Amino acid sequence: MVNKETKGMLIGFIGILIFSLTLPVSKIAVLSFNPYFIAFGRASLAGLVALAYLVYKKEGTPSKVDFVKFVVIALGVVFGFPILTTVAMTQGSSSHGAVILGMMPLATTVIGVLRFKERPSLGFWLVSLLGAGLVVLYALLKSSGSFTYIDGLLVLGGISACIGYVEGGELSRKMNPRAVISWALVISLPVNLMMTWLMYSPEYMSAGTVAWTSFVYLSLFPMFLGFFFWYEGLAIGGIARVSQVQLIQPFCTLVAASVLLGDPLTLMNLIFAVLVVSTVILGKRMLVRRAQ
Repeated sequence: MVNKETKGMLIGFIGILIFSLTLPVSKIAVLSFNPYFIAFGRASLAGLVALAYLVYKKEGTPSKVDFVKFVVIALGVVFGFPILTTVAMTQGSSSHGAVILGMMPLATTVIGVLRFKERPSLGFWLVSLLGAGLVVLYALLKSSGSFTYIDGLLVLGGISACIGYVEGGELSRKMNPRAVISWALVISLPVNLMMTWLMYSPEYMSAGTVAWTSFVYLSLFPMFLGFFFWYEGLAIGGIARVSQVQLIQPFCTLVAASVLLGDPLTLMNLIFAVLVVSTVILGKRMLVRRAQ
């Protein structure tokens, strides 16, 4: 019998696999589209699909208290992360972005602890810090020991996503996780539609199949369907524990960048991948006490 934490991690991992393609596919899309058109446009398409889902499922409207939470979620995962990371991909590489975003598991845990009083053990904190430290070390080694403007955009984008993850994961404990991301997208839909119209250019119609396929993927998968799995995993297994699955995401992205963009996979990449996955395994063994 699979326990809740293991089940939550497995479900969350599916979401992470979907999210891991975001940077490489964004890198492809920015070759043909304005990054702001991509960010607002993908949210608009996802929002329209989410609206259809809510109508089909006859989901009830959010309460006033929950509405505020949906706004926070939207600011994090509908606006903050997509805008900041897509702009970063106009100049940065998806491989480099992958390792910078490796700080997200620790950020998610810290935000979860502050917001909802989950109490990881000391050992859990040490393993989380080790995992994040490995990813940061990797980033520094790959960029000659310095952080850049692009790194700053990625870090802010990652923190934005973590805030949305935590709020959405907690809200998913009391309502359908699929409805959580759907309402966040629908609430932000008017702004996204307006900005998409402002950012649109007629020349985009001739962008080509690859560009539009990338746009549709970004809209339907990491912006919408990925959260079906991610929020459900967080709700089942707990924010502090399941968030550690994110440590695997940078290396899934490295593989995707190699396949989609031809970025080389080096021995250094593989060594760090093994080390980081090891911290996820260790983290799963550490005690996490949920506040009552």
